[in-house]
Amino acid sequence: MKQRVAILALALVLAGVLAIAHAAEPAFFAMDTGTKDATHQAPEQQVALVQEVGFAGLAPIYHTPEMLRDTLAALDQRKLKIFAVYVLLDLDSPAPVSPAIRDVIEQLRGRDAFLWLYVNFRAHQPSDPAGDAKAVPVLREIADLAKDAGIRVSLYPHLKNWVERTEDGARLAKQVDRENFGLTFNLCHWLLVGETNLDAKLREALPHLQMITINGADAGSKELKACIQPLGSGTFDVGEVLTKIAGLGWNGPVGLQHFGIAGDARANLQRSMDAWRIMSPKAWTPGTTPKTE
Repeated sequence: MKQRVAILALALVLAGVLAIAHAAEPAFFAMDTGTKDATHQAPEQQVALVQEVGFAGLAPIYHTPEMLRDTLAALDQRKLKIFAVYVLLDLDSPAPVSPAIRDVIEQLRGRDAFLWLYVNFRAHQPSDPAGDAKAVPVLREIADLAKDAGIRVSLYPHLKNWVERTEDGARLAKQVDRENFGLTFNLCHWLLVGETNLDAKLREALPHLQMITINGADAGSKELKACIQPLGSGTFDVGEVLTKIAGLGWNGPVGLQHFGIAGDARANLQRSMDAWRIMSPKAWTPGTTPKTE
């Protein structure tokens, strides 16, 4: 009897460890880089498409206050979530906290959403930490404005931008030191800039990692078209990336990047959703063994 109790207790402990190591499956949202085609132009049309394919919500690029209001209204009507709004931070500007940034913060007020910043700083080369002295106070100001509105701020590393690499975002997040401030891991830009040692980069980013974006890609390529394909296409093992991230206990929002993919938006999104529904349970199922380099 005592042996049976001991075995049961051990099983419960192991189950608890596995549950911690592999959290629940994350929310999967669409970026609006892949929701537009000839028949899906207006925000309501794109939001309807996102819902029909099965995404949890949308992350649009900021264009105008009116377009953002229309997008939010369409999402609210269909009870879908706004995950993030992608907007420029221009550190060369004499007033970098722009009207666009302030408008996004105000329109997202009270929502569980992210101000998604891609950062230009032409006074410095991409990834140059010499720009940190100017950037950090500006980023703290933005983070504080966002906190007052109840939202978060996430850096979006992007090829040829000043914040170009995952480690740039992690470096800045450490210095900004705000609870609502962090970074996104973007698979396509990680590939395009030729980053290596994924395990180390993910561990470095993990304390500040808020979102990730994924897509299909060809391994070893730095061509934009090859690095952004529908999920499930290409030779790069995206499922392995998800398994590594899940193995670190992370389960934040995951976005789908479809920039530059031509053709029918519905067919492209459905193809990626079908692949996600295969990959995600494999990565976030308790008991899956994380792959490490």
